[in-house]
Amino acid sequence: QVQLVESGGGLVQAGGSLRLSCTHSTITFSINTIGWYRQAPGKQRELVAEIITGGSTNYRDSVKGRFTISRDNAKNIMYLQMNNLKPEDTAVYYCNAGLWRNGGLYDYWGQGTQVTVSS
Repeated sequence: QVQLVESGGGLVQAGGSLRLSCTHSTITFSINTIGWYRQAPGKQRELVAEIITGGSTNYRDSVKGRFTISRDNAKNIMYLQMNNLKPEDTAVYYCNAGLWRNGGLYDYWGQGTQVTVSS
């Protein structure tokens, strides 16, 4: 059973910073990708950043140079450091893990944490 819980969201002024955390239960399955997604009202959920097999990272173009994804394997925590936040970053942020289980690839999601950036 995989459980993901996000924290660290809140209200911040444009130009400010937040660090999101995603704690997870011990994962014994093979990890395909882990990452952060976000969804703004009236819009589809979109990838923000991810760590893929081998440790490489991918970032959405609009957050490149501002956001950093990382993971502490020992503590079972994934982070998203967000700097120079902009109002368009306002969304509910979700952590995600794509895991191989019983020969198939499955997505697991946290409950989301709200990030609001004021101008």
